Amino acid sequence: QVQLVESGGGLVQSGGSLRLSCAASVNMFSMKNMGWYRQAPGKQRELVATITRGGTTTYSDSIKGRFTISRDSAKKTVYLQMNSLKPEDTAVYYCNAYFGTQNYWGPGTQVTVSS
Repeated sequence: QVQLVESGGGLVQSGGSLRLSCAASVNMFSMKNMGWYRQAPGKQRELVATITRGGTTTYSDSIKGRFTISRDSAKKTVYLQMNSLKPEDTAVYYCNAYFGTQNYWGPGTQVTVSS
C-alpha cells in the first residue's frame, strides 16, 4: 500500500510560480514511476510530468520548458516546480505512483491561476 499526499497548491497570478510537493509513504526507489497529472473542470485527467526510478523525466508538450519534476529520495518527496503559470494551468493536480502492479493517487491539490 502506498499513500501519497500533495501540498503546495494555491492561487497565483498569471506569470507566477508555485512548487507542488508529493510526500510518499514508501521508499521511492521501490516505485517504478512517479508523476504529476492534472484535471481541469470538464476535462479528462492528463499527464503533466513523470520521473522514473532511474531519474528519466518526461513532460507534456503544454508545460515543457515551464515545469520541472524532481525528487528528494531521502525525504520520499517528488516536486513539481511550476513557472510562468498561465490561466489554462488551472486544475487539480494529482500525484501518481506506480508500485508493484498498481497505480496509486493522492487526493489532489488545487492550483488556480488568475489572469
